[in-house]
Amino acid sequence: MPQAFYRRYRPSTFSDVLGQETIVRILKEAARRGAFSHAYLFAGPRGSGKTTTARLIAKAANCTVLMDGEPCNECPSCMEMNEGRNLDVIEIDAASNRGIDEIRNLKENVRSAPSRARFKVFIIDEVHMLTTPAFNALLKTLEEPPEQVILILATTEFEKIPPTITSRTQQFHFKRVPLKVLTEKLMRIAETEKVRIEPEALELVASAAEGSFREAESLLDQLSTAYTDGISTERVERMVGKVGFGTLNECARYLLAGDTDAALALISEVADLGHHLPQFTKDLIQFLRRVAVVSVSPKMGEKLAKELTDTHLAALREHAKHFLMTEHLQLLKGLIDAYAQMRYSQFAIIPLEIAVIEGLRK
Repeated sequence: MPQAFYRRYRPSTFSDVLGQETIVRILKEAARRGAFSHAYLFAGPRGSGKTTTARLIAKAANCTVLMDGEPCNECPSCMEMNEGRNLDVIEIDAASNRGIDEIRNLKENVRSAPSRARFKVFIIDEVHMLTTPAFNALLKTLEEPPEQVILILATTEFEKIPPTITSRTQQFHFKRVPLKVLTEKLMRIAETEKVRIEPEALELVASAAEGSFREAESLLDQLSTAYTDGISTERVERMVGKVGFGTLNECARYLLAGDTDAALALISEVADLGHHLPQFTKDLIQFLRRVAVVSVSPKMGEKLAKELTDTHLAALREHAKHFLMTEHLQLLKGLIDAYAQMRYSQFAIIPLEIAVIEGLRK
C-alpha cells in the first residue's frame, strides 16, 4: 500500500522542518553538544510540526552517527525510528489516556531502562487534556527523571497547562506556518509525484489547511487520487467549500469600485455553487483587512510578503490604491457584523447581502 503524502514527506532531519527556524537552530545545537533537556513543552497550532520535531529529538538523541547536529537516518536506531518500530520511543495520546492511572503506568515505564537505545523518549501529545490529578502525578517525574529519559509534551492549548508543569520544562512556541512556505512545499510534492494542479488551486489547498502541513498534504493526496486528469481551482473549491483567490479578488474589486449589482451577483453565484458562505465572508474580511493595512502603511507589504505569493501581494497593493478610509472601513465593519450573525443564521446570505447594500449605499 502506498504511503500517504503526509507520511512520505514528513521531515527526516531538523533542517527539513519549515517555518520554525529559531527552534530548529536551538535544537540542532543541543544535539551537536549532546545537551538535550530532560523535559520539553512544545506549544503551537495544529500541524505546525510539534510531534514531528519531538520525534526528531528522539532520533537525534539515539543516533550513533550524528552529523553536525542532524540524525544520520542510516544507523540501526534511525532506521527503527523511520520505520516506526523503535521500542524506546513511546507516544501517548493524552486525549484518550488522560487519567491518573495512565500517568502512573507512565511513571513505572520511566523507571525501566531503555531496551536498546541510549535514551527512552516519551512523547505526550495533546497534554492539555490530562486531568488535574494526572498533572499532579506527572510532576514528580518531571522533577526527578532518570538520566536516560527525555519527556516531550505537546499541546495546541498552552494556556491550559498548569504553571507547575511549564516551569519544569524547556518551552518552545511553534508559529503558524506562512502560506507561502506551505505552498512552496506542496509545489515540490506535486512536482515529485507528477500531480497536475493549477497554481491557484495549489494556493487554495494551502489556504484551506490554515497553516497545517499535515492537512495540506493530506488534501493534496486526496485530490490527486480523485482527479488523476488534473486538479483545477474549481475542483478544489468544490471539495473544500472554500473559494480561491481569484473569486475573492474579483469580489473585492466590485466592492471597492462601489459596484453593488456585480458584488451581489457574485455572492449569489458563490451561494449557488454550494460554497460555505460564512467561510467566504471570513476570507473576504481577511482580504479587505490586508488591503486596508497596506493602504494605511505600505511598509506592511514587506511583512505580508512572508505570507503571500508575489501575485497576491501585487493584487492587494493595486486594491490599496482605491481603498477609501471612511467608506470602506465602514463596509469592513459591516462584513464583520454580518459574519457574526450568519454563523448562526439559517439564511446566511441575508446578513452578507445587507452588509454589502448598506456598505455601498451612497
